Parts: sequence; C-alpha cells; structure tokens
Amino acid sequence: MKNITKTSLFSIIFCLLSSFISSQEIAVLKYKGGGDWYGNPTALPNLIDFCNNNINTKISNKPQTVETGSIEIFQYPFIHMTGHGNVFFSEEDVENLRNYLISGGFLHIDDNYGMQPYITEELKKVFPETELVEIPANHPIFNVPYNFPKGLPKIHEHDGKRPQAFGVFFENRLVLLFTVESDLGDGWEDEIVHNDPPDVRAKALKMGANIIKYAFEN
Repeated sequence: MKNITKTSLFSIIFCLLSSFISSQEIAVLKYKGGGDWYGNPTALPNLIDFCNNNINTKISNKPQTVETGSIEIFQYPFIHMTGHGNVFFSEEDVENLRNYLISGGFLHIDDNYGMQPYITEELKKVFPETELVEIPANHPIFNVPYNFPKGLPKIHEHDGKRPQAFGVFFENRLVLLFTVESDLGDGWEDEIVHNDPPDVRAKALKMGANIIKYAFEN
C-alpha cells in the first residue's frame, strides 16, 4: 500500500464500497499477534446456512478470509473475528479497520476464551476517543428477528461469569460488537464438535442471525 497515493486509494475504496452496499459476502478476519484467528472452522458456514434458510439472506456459503490491513476488507459488510489469545494491530491495520467501520462496515468479535485482555487494548488504537460500552437488552440486535429479552445468551461456561455484549458506536450506529463469556462461535459449530444440545445450538444460531441481520440492514 505504500506505493498507492491517497487519491488512488480513496478511488479504490469507493469502488469497493459500491459493491459492498449490495454484497452479502462475509469474511473471517486474519489478524496478527499469534492468536488462532482460524478457530471454529465450521461456525460461519453453519451460521450462513441457518440465515439463508430462516431470515431470507443469500449469503455465499463459503466465507472468505481477509487480513486487517487489506483494502479487500471493504468488500464485506460483515466480518467475524474470533480466537483464544493474542491480537496485534499495526498502524496500517488500525487505519484500515477504522476506515472500514466508519464507512459502513461491521465487525463482530467473539471471544472464544482468553482474547479479551488483548483485543480490548488493541481496540483503543482503533477508537481512542471512545470506550467499549455494554449494549442493553432492549437494543434491536437482541430483538430482531429473534427475541432475547435478557440480552446475549450463554452458550458455553468458562469462568462462571454472565455473558456480556460490548459495542463501539459511531454516529449512533453500532459498528463493532464484542461478545464475551458466551462463546457464540462454539454454538455455531457442527454438533459433533462440542455435543451441545439442540436448544443451545438454536440459541446461538438465532443470536448469530440477529447479528447478521443488524449488520446488513444498518
């Protein structure tokens, strides 16, 4: 990207955003730092299948992989990030991710257990002017199309803490969702992976559908 002028970069981003508006492609974020960004490999394909069958989406059944600093990030209205450990955003990553989010993109970060202390620090680079805030249960993301009157559902137990959903808002739009002590991604995985009962998997998939719907419509 160092050889691309700002003018040509904005032109590229504008073209990508034009396709972004009508796109129903989603991607997994490949980040630096050594954390397992590739965790839960069956999660997104299962969520896509559920959404296409239940909330009338037409998402490509093969999620893509995109790097934090790549301009290709602008092709996807929804990006999912997960893992257990370290996360690092370079200056280039920070600028690119911020531009993506304030331009209409949406990032869902699902802590697969152990990611929270690292991602919390890295997000301060992306949005130094704002803090992660807990999202109330009456927010549309918990109520459309499926109703979760208590907010984020609990899927897997780790430290005995309640599930929490934090967000970053930009101009009154939720641009980033960070889910902790829930493990939605594990609930989306193939049943054989965690042997979750059907009602638990259903809760996870329905909450995932709410997130997808919100991201696509806002």
